[in-house]
Amino acid sequence: MILFIQCVILCILFTILILPAQYRNPLSQFASYPTAIKKRVYELPQYKDFIASVEHKNWKRKLLGTLLSAVLLAMLVYFSGKRTFEMAFFHVFVLFLVVNLYDLIVFDLIIFCHSKKLMIPGTEDMKAEYRNPMHHIIGALKGCAIGAAVALIAASIIFIIGLF
Repeated sequence: MILFIQCVILCILFTILILPAQYRNPLSQFASYPTAIKKRVYELPQYKDFIASVEHKNWKRKLLGTLLSAVLLAMLVYFSGKRTFEMAFFHVFVLFLVVNLYDLIVFDLIIFCHSKKLMIPGTEDMKAEYRNPMHHIIGALKGCAIGAAVALIAASIIFIIGLF
């Protein structure tokens, strides 16, 4: 039951963190857009400076987010009573998997694929690219691998804490 409640809370937090920012500025999630749309945006002169700054910061943001997620999830799991490596890994992986599936189904396949507000100005004619689910499904599969890495880091933290 606690795992279910944590999953619901994390999905709500994920929504609060991502959706308002993306609606205010679709470019805030530029790195997650399909390749064909990104190529078009690269060609548009009005985005030249913005894209250069986003691409430079993107890898740092992802690495920091991964490590921060692992630490926060390790704390959550620890206070949930999961004190072994295996239990912590499973718990974190399930949390990550649920949020990943929520992102795929709700954000990507329902909202992103059908919302005109999330279309980057200058790419409105690329409706087929916006609605193509394969980009999002592949992204979700990559998210599973990232989730396994985060779960491994979080479970390792729990293991190390258990040594003391």
